[in-house]
Formats: sequence, structure tokens, C-alpha cells
Amino acid sequence: MAAACSTVTLPSGDLMPMVGLGTFDNLKDDKVSEAVRVAIDEGYRCIDTAYIYRSEGAVGAAIADKIKKGVVTRKDLFVTTKLWNTFHEPDRVEMGMRESLAELKMDYVDLLLMHWPMAFKELQADRKAWILNQQTQPAEVDYLDTWKAMEGLVEKGLARNIGVSNFNIDQLQRLLHTPPKIKPANMQLESHPLFHNQELVDFCRSHGMTVTAFSPLAKGGATYAGKQMENILEDSRVTEIAAKHKRTPAQVVLRMSLQRGICVVPKSCTASRIKENFQIFDFTLSEEEMSSLSSMNKNKRLVTLEVFKDFPEYPFKL
Repeated sequence: MAAACSTVTLPSGDLMPMVGLGTFDNLKDDKVSEAVRVAIDEGYRCIDTAYIYRSEGAVGAAIADKIKKGVVTRKDLFVTTKLWNTFHEPDRVEMGMRESLAELKMDYVDLLLMHWPMAFKELQADRKAWILNQQTQPAEVDYLDTWKAMEGLVEKGLARNIGVSNFNIDQLQRLLHTPPKIKPANMQLESHPLFHNQELVDFCRSHGMTVTAFSPLAKGGATYAGKQMENILEDSRVTEIAAKHKRTPAQVVLRMSLQRGICVVPKSCTASRIKENFQIFDFTLSEEEMSSLSSMNKNKRLVTLEVFKDFPEYPFKL
């Protein structure tokens, strides 16, 4: 039996598990559904998805199956989804939320994130088409107005908590200085041994936001956006610590994030890896080991969406 999953407390008082299953990938629905079923059976209670991932339907089907079988109740689970950039207009925010809820077969989500600060015009041809194409155009929408509409979703009970993703410090400061009726409960950002993103992590914490890392394994040597990623799981600093603790390299890297106070949502459709990624609560890295892993930092961002670098509110300095 794996040790119980640690949680963080959101401003609402809701508890968010520190480890969740990520579902971003161009995978067939049956593989996503099976991954979610396996994850729930292994003890996961947090599932992370998004409108643009095209996985909400598969996630919802798997969760409905596990609820029907009495494995979990809806209240046992913490489900996160993300508002896509084509729904930033205030009068379209609820539409985007309801489309996600329909796919998920749920009345509410536990956390809705604004996926990016950038707003896009809707693509009429295929509203769920992936974004890396020449047809994508920026929309003139202030993310502050989008946020106000998201606050309305909490008031209507469609989202229990709201937050943001891929914002920079200046954008967060502007949002917080409004001030909003509801402050962001969570910030989802890129963070892993190659890119600590520590300044942003510290800023979020200082303003009461919990932090979740996507791509916490730095994609493990996979190809992303045509680039071959460095495989941190083969780095000797990781493998030596893993051998000492009789753990896998992935478990060591994920444990590092937890000890930094950062939640993680690693993705996998392999049952053994889903199980492995959850078994990280019953060992502790020493200060020396944390320091060794920290020395891997290159301030190397992997997820850039550089194709949109000239769009208003593009958040990264490349």
C-alpha cells in the first residue's frame, strides 16, 4: 500500500492532492480513459486536463465508470481543467466552461485555470484544432475581463476554485492589483530540474497561491515542438540518488518538486509508470541530495509556444 498522498490547502479551504495525473498528449480516447482508471485504482484523486487537450471526454468517461462502480465518489476527486484562449471574451467564458463540463460529464470542476494570458480569435473550421497553425489570430481581450467572468463561474457553482497558468510576474501583479474579488488559488507553470522557475514560484507563494508544475520530468528526453529534449532521467546526479534510495529516477525528480512545495501532474498511459509516479510519499531527499539535483538547473524553458511570441500578452522572454 502506497503512502497517503500529501495535499495543499487552497484559499477556499479545499484540499488539492500534490500529485495528479496529467492527460496532455495526442492519444486515443481509450488510452486516456484507461490511464485515468488505472490512476484512480492506484490512489490518485487529482486528474488534470484541459479543453485543448481533447481529453476531457475520455477523462469524464473513466471517472463516471469508477463512480458507477463505487470505487470513488465525485467528492473524492479533484478535477482541474483549463479555459482555452478562444473563450477569453467575457460572454464566452461560461460557454467554454459548460463545454468542458459537458465533455467531463460533471456539474462542476474543482479548479478552472485560465490556460494562457493570450486571447485567440475562434477558429471556425475546427474549434478544437490544435493551435500551431497560421490561422490563429490574437483577439483584443484583456485577461482581467476574462478573470472577472471566471469569478462568476465560482458564484454559479460551476468551478469551486479558479487560477491561472503560464502567466509571468508582471501579468500576475496586474491581476492582483485590480484587486480581484477572488484571488488565484493556483498557478500552473513549468518547473523541473532544468528550469526551476524559482522567482515565479516564490512570487506565487508570497501571494497565497499554490503552485503546480506541468512537465515535471522535463519530458524525459522526448521530442517536443521538433526539438529533442535532454533526458534528465539519465543524469548521473539523478541516477545515483535513485540507486541510493532504491527508487527510479522519475520518482527522485518528482520527489524533488514535492520537497520544494510544488504539486506535480506527470502524464503517462503506462500502468507501471502511473503507479511508480504515485509512490513518492514514503522517502525523503537529504539537503545534500536536493542541492545536487538543484545544480542541474540551466534556466532552460522547454514549453515556449514561440510561434506566438509577437502576440499581445505573450508571457515569456526568450
